Amino acid sequence: MRLGVLDVGSNTVHLLVVDARRGGHPTPMTSEKTALRLAERIGAQCGRLGEADADELIRTVQRAREAADRAGCDELLGLATSAIREADNSAEVLDRLRSETGVQLEVLPGTEEARLTFLAARRWYGWSAGNLLLLDIGGGSLEMAVGIDEEPAVAESLPLGAGRMARQLPGDPPGRDDLDKVRGWLDEQLAPVAERFREAGAPDRAVATSKTFRTLARLTGAAAASAGPRVPRTLTESGLHRLLTFITRMGSGDLATLDGVSSARAHQLVGGALVAEATMRALSLRELDICPWALREGVILRRLDRVHGDRHTAPEARSEIGSAESGTAEGFGLQEQHGTRWDR
Repeated sequence: MRLGVLDVGSNTVHLLVVDARRGGHPTPMTSEKTALRLAERIGAQCGRLGEADADELIRTVQRAREAADRAGCDELLGLATSAIREADNSAEVLDRLRSETGVQLEVLPGTEEARLTFLAARRWYGWSAGNLLLLDIGGGSLEMAVGIDEEPAVAESLPLGAGRMARQLPGDPPGRDDLDKVRGWLDEQLAPVAERFREAGAPDRAVATSKTFRTLARLTGAAAASAGPRVPRTLTESGLHRLLTFITRMGSGDLATLDGVSSARAHQLVGGALVAEATMRALSLRELDICPWALREGVILRRLDRVHGDRHTAPEARSEIGSAESGTAEGFGLQEQHGTRWDR
């Protein structure tokens, strides 16, 4: 089965096409992304996605749909995360997307985003990882999950994304006082969540996904992406601390010249690093393994489980992503609300 996953995130619209079958390793066939920085556009419009920005999103999704068709996808799974989730006019924009492109995007609650990403990490590392802790820093939110099964015991989503934090840091580069204030605020936000995670038991393995963590690991000495996904990569507490000392003295223009840092994300690097630092501090983590699989792979894996009628990964069939072809979510166990959003 050839599956496409279209992920409309806070920073990019990303199409991933894979050949997949139950029990097999999803084989990537093509991947393409467009940087739209929707979260920043929505913030600039007082919580709404403006008409011109919605037009651009629709054109981008249409191009992705056409690319999926050319790739021979049997099914295109569309999802949207925190930027669309928080837009005041999300229902209106999603209705336009569906009518003009034929693509129905399902808006994931943050906790479900954490669960699906956790599933991907669990399948990547297997049962030998024991009590697995997952962290993922997106543009708009931080996802956290921990557990010994494929369904995490605790899953949380906090509005602590790299892009969101960048908007809280005045100055380029930010001043020391502003950095200290943000660090203190992050500690306050993470303290109650960290307590719930500690109650789930010490992790046997702590892992991180997302572009933010991959970039931080690369800048602290991890192998480049060209080395392939199976090369072990880690981010250490000490390495991150040294990196922050360096990058907090640089403007975004200079940050964009660093290896692995794109010009579109350079202004988010310090904010993302501060979130990573605070989360590792709150959970007393000295090291994170970088997992190459994340949300999109989790969506694919859950879809494969459902298409074969196997519900072992989520006993209550908590969620799936809706089919863009059918225009409904019935095949994935979604509980729909107003056609575009769903909640438990």
